[in-house]
Amino acid sequence: MSSVFNKYVQNSKEYLRSDFLASIVVFLVALPLCIGISVAVGVSPALGLITGIIGGLAVGAIAGSPLQVSGPAASLFVIVADIVLTRKDEYIANLGEGVALTDAIENDAEGHALAALGLTCCLAGIIQFVAGRYRLGRWFRAVSPAVIKGMLSGIGALILISQFHVMLDHTAMWGDKAARGGLQYLATIPTAIMKCFEFGDGSTHFQAALIGIVTISTIFLWSKYAPKKVSFIPGALVGIIAATLFFKLLGLKVIPLDVPKNMFGDTTFPSVEWGAFILDQSTWLSAFVIAIVASAATLLTASAVDNMSRDIGVKTDFDQELTSQGVGNFLCGLVGALPMTGVIVRSSANVQAGARTRNSTIFHGAWLLLFVFFLPQLLNYIPKSALGALLVYTGMKLLNPKQFFELRKVGESEGWIYLITVGLIVSVDLLVGVAVGVALSAGKLLYRFTHLDVELISDEEKHKYELKLKGAATFVRLPILADYLEDLPGDAELHVCLEEVEYIDHACFELLMNWADAHVEDGGSLVMDWARLHGAFQSDANKDDQSTGQTA
Repeated sequence: MSSVFNKYVQNSKEYLRSDFLASIVVFLVALPLCIGISVAVGVSPALGLITGIIGGLAVGAIAGSPLQVSGPAASLFVIVADIVLTRKDEYIANLGEGVALTDAIENDAEGHALAALGLTCCLAGIIQFVAGRYRLGRWFRAVSPAVIKGMLSGIGALILISQFHVMLDHTAMWGDKAARGGLQYLATIPTAIMKCFEFGDGSTHFQAALIGIVTISTIFLWSKYAPKKVSFIPGALVGIIAATLFFKLLGLKVIPLDVPKNMFGDTTFPSVEWGAFILDQSTWLSAFVIAIVASAATLLTASAVDNMSRDIGVKTDFDQELTSQGVGNFLCGLVGALPMTGVIVRSSANVQAGARTRNSTIFHGAWLLLFVFFLPQLLNYIPKSALGALLVYTGMKLLNPKQFFELRKVGESEGWIYLITVGLIVSVDLLVGVAVGVALSAGKLLYRFTHLDVELISDEEKHKYELKLKGAATFVRLPILADYLEDLPGDAELHVCLEEVEYIDHACFELLMNWADAHVEDGGSLVMDWARLHGAFQSDANKDDQSTGQTA
């Protein structure tokens, strides 16, 4: 243990300068994203910033992936927003019909929702911690890429269509209630666009749209054409600054952020309400979903960080990373902050900025803490539509339709699993979409390892036969294979084509060998090219047989 600590101290001194500079870059990337995700969820920016602080100072110190940066993430936006809205509605409904909604009731409803979110986050953290201690980290990675990419694309689509309304300062309504769910947000987009062209009623939607266009255009152009000397400055920050200047210089009448003087005043702590929430089945279900999605996103990001930092030699301990995320989410729940994951945008910025140890992640958490203490009022200058535009851009990046075509190259079924997962997440629910995606992947795998196509080509005059096998030759399909073999004449010369066999189990292997022995005694022959199996069947028992090349 002491040797590990001494090595850490030595590396810290050696790479202090590079880690310090990288931490500033990560801080500049994290700041607008922490705020933007908070606004998207519908809570105070303080809660996202506190999550970023915990992700840097607490998780960064014990993470299994030293260069990964943790904080509030777009991948959890859908789940968290649904918890907050559902609990608010629940509180108001319990007041009874006919109760006039006042600011006091709205504040109480929000406090009720944040208390539920806090407990949910704590429970998710405990689930992650236990999973990490029981070394289940690697299993969270054993999910089909089609499902993972479908999940991220589905979340990206939901972020895009929901934050499109925020970008236009538009409140999406479905009847007399606020819109909920992907389809309702999508259906109300034309109304939001039409309102941008209503100029006679003092509407500010057009001005908000201009700020959104400025934000997205700046981020895009900066990522493409920023001079090398200043390219380390993140496009998200440049976009927010440009939109804020545009907003102030032109004196536009759009909705700005409303940040309290005491940022820590928005935190909540365990209360008596937790007793009722913990008995609620939906609390545990939400905690389970957060734990699963956060763990999958974190460990996928950690794998990507390992690839990016291969030349440095930093490797992830996936179980320790899962444990540290559990600690982080438990702490976030205790103070009522947003849940966290490892985040690819901040993590890649960390590696590209030259980080070498976990100090860069820890330092970035310290910069966020200092900002919250000394400069929170700067946030009041930021137009809300700019943050909505930042999330729209983030949603577009997550959606990434190219992934569908890449998956189709692997297999048509992978493309369909991806599309179905995305479609169900947007139209029904995140959990339903992921569950169906996993079920389809499992079904595909089951089909693949139980399906065998058998084709017999015969030349009866020459007594030559060719048996073509395609798929998995397992005991499940053994009766079919046996029927084809038993129908052959005793003196037939049989060539078995194994080029398209993905796997052959011991039962089918023995069937072929036993049939070959009997067939040779009857005056026939069997020819197989075992070299083409490429490991389809591997065991110590058959290695000697394979070395002969052909069996007759």
